Amino acid sequence: MTTLRIDCILFDLDGTLVDSAPDLLAAVNRVLVDTGREQLPLATLRPVVSKGSRAMLATAFPDLDDEAREQLVQPFLDYYGAAIAEHGRAFDDIELLLSRLERAGLRWGIVTNKPEKLARAVVQAMGWSERCAVLIGGDTLAAKKPDPAQLLHASELLGFTPDRCVYVGDDERDIQAARAAGMPSVVALWGYREAHEDPASWGADRSIGFPLELCFGLVDGFGRDKY
Repeated sequence: MTTLRIDCILFDLDGTLVDSAPDLLAAVNRVLVDTGREQLPLATLRPVVSKGSRAMLATAFPDLDDEAREQLVQPFLDYYGAAIAEHGRAFDDIELLLSRLERAGLRWGIVTNKPEKLARAVVQAMGWSERCAVLIGGDTLAAKKPDPAQLLHASELLGFTPDRCVYVGDDERDIQAARAAGMPSVVALWGYREAHEDPASWGADRSIGFPLELCFGLVDGFGRDKY
């Protein structure tokens, strides 16, 4: 196993820390009902959640062109924001993982393509606002993942060089952004992805099947190999 020598951990949000698919499905289904269409089951939407609002709307409205779907983005976001974190929750053992990182003296933060206002609402609903050291949203900067700008900005705000941070995400764009930033990366295999996607081909430094697996193979920040 590769040992990652780190001072802080940055996380993606949807599909990595939070299972937000039920809330996003509820918003998509409200837009479908508004347009006189049948609602979708969770299994249909879940694989594309990490790819953002436009990917979700493309799944829900495959017959519409990009311009027509673009008109649905704001209603979708409005519905989602009005009932944020109503059904979503942290993935199993995420709370335990974050507590262990904090006890080990590691700082942690969030870098997501979700609009910053919505991301902060999710973080507040999870009770993490005072614990999260930095939060960078998809509209915080001019560029977003797979561009490395968000990760570089987060590490700069925390006072660490990118090689002393690690980024954990469930989508290929997360790994692409980390590699471009010179930041070690970890794939969260419990997240959202389509059947044809192969995380082993993304070039991450590690893949983990459950959150607490991140606790092993990290040194310096912990002062020991595992805890």
